[in-house]
Amino acid sequence: MWTNKFSALSAGVVVAGSAALLMAAPAALAQQALVPAQSEISFVSKQMGVPVEGKFKKFDAQVSFDPAKLATSKVAFTIDTGSATLGVKETDAELPKSVWFNVPKFPQATFQSSSIKSVGAGKYEVTGKLNIKGASQDVVVPVTLTQSGATTTAQGSFPIKRLSFKIGENEWADTSMVADDVQVKFKLALTGVPKL
Repeated sequence: MWTNKFSALSAGVVVAGSAALLMAAPAALAQQALVPAQSEISFVSKQMGVPVEGKFKKFDAQVSFDPAKLATSKVAFTIDTGSATLGVKETDAELPKSVWFNVPKFPQATFQSSSIKSVGAGKYEVTGKLNIKGASQDVVVPVTLTQSGATTTAQGSFPIKRLSFKIGENEWADTSMVADDVQVKFKLALTGVPKL
């Protein structure tokens, strides 16, 4: 029971994290695109001190990224909150409920970039608005970009506070059972990104 509820909470945090991470990945105008089969968004939270990892199975990005034109580059990301999974059937059944993601009312989490800044060779900071379960927060996501052939990979991780997004309400707001801190991790494969 505790594990199921905790997993649900972790998934909520992941949604937030995932949105932020996608914002950092360059993915696409007409020719820029996310390659879902080579991309992943996961989240790690702790239940009674034990790390629990989950992931989102459905997400999309609309990206217009040019390393030579960062002022006009933009990233928007959408995550289907109903696709959150912790790999345990009972726990996954809890995630869509109102105390966790409340999927019927808030079926998607979103991220919209406001600025992208270069902070060194292949490293960027993407600032924007993350919206999960009707709550919005400004986030800054560190992203590392690498290129191999026609594929650009964006990787990174960032922390979020689940309670800031109302993930795990009522009795699940007790951080002694499920920690408030959630680490969001991402690896996004993109095509059509200009040479770095």
